[in-house]
Amino acid sequence: MREGVTFSSVEQQLGYLVDLGISHLYLSPIFAAAEGSTHGYDIIDPTVIEPALGGSEGFEKLARAAHEVGLGVILDIVPNHTAFTPENPWLQDVLRRGPDSPFAAYFDIDWTAGPLVLPFLPEPFEVMLSRGDFCVRDGKWCFGPTEIPLAAGHEKYSGDVNGLAALHEMQHWRLRHWELERDGITHRRFFNITSLIGMRIEVPEVFEATHKGVVELVEAGLVDGLRIDHVDGLADPKAYLDQLASVLPGTPVWVEKILMGAERLDPQWKTVGTTGYEAAGLITQLLTDGAGLEAIDLHWRAYTGISADFPASLEAAKLDILSNELAAELHQLSMMARACLTNDPNVEPGPEGLREAVTQLLLGMPRYRTYLDGSPATADARDILDRIVALASARIRSTRIVERLVQHLIEPAGEADRTFARRFQQVSGALLAKAQEDTAGFRWTRYLAENEVGAEPENPTIIDEDASSFLASRRASEMSLTSSHDTKRSEDSRARLIAISHAPEAFWSLVEAADPLAPEMLSHRWRWYIVQSALALWGTEVETIKQRLRQHNQKAMREAKLESFWTRPDPEAEAAADGFSDRLCDQWKETEPAALQQLVETGEALSLAQLALKCLMPGFPDIYRGAEGSFFALTDPDNRLPFDRAALAAIEEADGFGAEKLRLTRVLLALRQEEALFVQNATAEVHQESGTILRRVWGERNLTVTIGSAATGASIWRGTGKLALNIAWV
Repeated sequence: MREGVTFSSVEQQLGYLVDLGISHLYLSPIFAAAEGSTHGYDIIDPTVIEPALGGSEGFEKLARAAHEVGLGVILDIVPNHTAFTPENPWLQDVLRRGPDSPFAAYFDIDWTAGPLVLPFLPEPFEVMLSRGDFCVRDGKWCFGPTEIPLAAGHEKYSGDVNGLAALHEMQHWRLRHWELERDGITHRRFFNITSLIGMRIEVPEVFEATHKGVVELVEAGLVDGLRIDHVDGLADPKAYLDQLASVLPGTPVWVEKILMGAERLDPQWKTVGTTGYEAAGLITQLLTDGAGLEAIDLHWRAYTGISADFPASLEAAKLDILSNELAAELHQLSMMARACLTNDPNVEPGPEGLREAVTQLLLGMPRYRTYLDGSPATADARDILDRIVALASARIRSTRIVERLVQHLIEPAGEADRTFARRFQQVSGALLAKAQEDTAGFRWTRYLAENEVGAEPENPTIIDEDASSFLASRRASEMSLTSSHDTKRSEDSRARLIAISHAPEAFWSLVEAADPLAPEMLSHRWRWYIVQSALALWGTEVETIKQRLRQHNQKAMREAKLESFWTRPDPEAEAAADGFSDRLCDQWKETEPAALQQLVETGEALSLAQLALKCLMPGFPDIYRGAEGSFFALTDPDNRLPFDRAALAAIEEADGFGAEKLRLTRVLLALRQEEALFVQNATAEVHQESGTILRRVWGERNLTVTIGSAATGASIWRGTGKLALNIAWV
């Protein structure tokens, strides 16, 4: 939704979607968001449907039209945070009335730290004050386009600088330079995004107020299911899901939950499944050629000089994030840790010892969180915390403070312990996401197909036993995605990158040929990265691809935080990357390398295999808009660019990969509608040695997906070089 996609425009697509075989519309947030929002996750009022999308009348019309043609409606809701802006009506009241506002308890604000810090200023307060940048107008403090409500009774003031300064000191908030967001904020934010403020959804009145709108939509029969954004950001995910189930019994709920390694979703959670990033990770592992990746690894290390493994790169990224983007959270946690240990006779912590201990706890967390809920820790949580202590013992001179904090986490004895445990878990997930997906994933550039949300670059392949075990544990209600608005590369771009494991020497030849095009200042790390990115996007519209690569180069370099930064860009470094990607595109356009064509064709075959796995493995497919045809994109905003639905629908009878993928999508979705295999208890196995990447059996029905040869009687077959895809069912 948004950026031209309204309820009305979606309604016009219903016939196409039904004909394709779609079962449900799956809509991004529809409630009122900050002005100019391109995504809707910065909600300002969860009780009002966004007028720009068509408002409540437009949504009701869309939902009823969808139901009339047999389509359900799933809504994405955002319980963890709202927009930290005066546009937010609840926050506006808090700005005016402070802790006395009836909405003060809605927001996760530390009032004990003083007035609410607003790091909105482009320059320090005193500089702007002396320059005359502030004024008071209609009961609001104004600068530029920003207007902040003044406390009641403070509308009049002496019009000089001293009067303004005194007025500022009387408010329930303090305006500060934006750089203070690093370590001086007083609210819980979403990850390191200061413009999103955490909601205290665990408070019953807050839950009721923030869910009033969506509960009404479900009870009116307009919404059939919910997707919960960033469930790990909540104080207690299980308790939240219990509460949601109590007010909306029988409504299926999916959670955006990133499962790490062998982690599995808690069976006690009242959810029908995750949004499916773990399925995308499994598919990439199944399609990666292990031997070819070993050859890629040798080339990459020799070319870039990078010797570290991914866990080492991740740890370095975590330390970097804790010292910069999440410094405020580290400081807050250290203060909470102090409160935990105040009456503990076994330890006498100082400020540096507390900071060091909290850092070690966060560094050692292998998952987003441990799900401590205020009661004694589970055996699984104890094991994770014990391993963190063991890791810390090899890094720091004394683990006494770490050990005592772990004990307070395992057996909380008071509110200070529970407060620390709750915030620790909210921060551990934010740190892992920012460090792995948004930092190390752009630094450790070996094989970008695995640098993905929910994936683990150090484990690029999987053995049959583990894959079969994972498939056997999946329910029919589990989502399986390959592209989303948050994936770092779209499904077809990722398949192109998987192709380099099948043809490592072809990829290496592209890197060798491109190397002379790079300016000396551009590191080999970025040259390797950019060749992969160009491969991921390559197509006929070369000038457009150049522009998209430039935009991606900027984001990648700033996310890596090595040469350039969002807060301090390096124009020269970014220009070097842009010049290289431009010249690389020109080279490929002029020479049409055979190696490039080989990788493109192999990627197409892998894309079809990926699609088959997503549609046929246990669970059900989530198809991102436009991805039923060819969809080549890099991380946002590239993967959120508008697309032409009419043009996509018109290509089905044409030649080419996009048309072939669209036809296969239609075939696979029709098969799902006809076969009980997809809703019953079918066995699901992997036998990679024979080329079978999926085999499902239910009764006398048998379905196989194989790569490696074209079997006689195959229903679908795609061959390119030594790679072939075969899907057969009997």
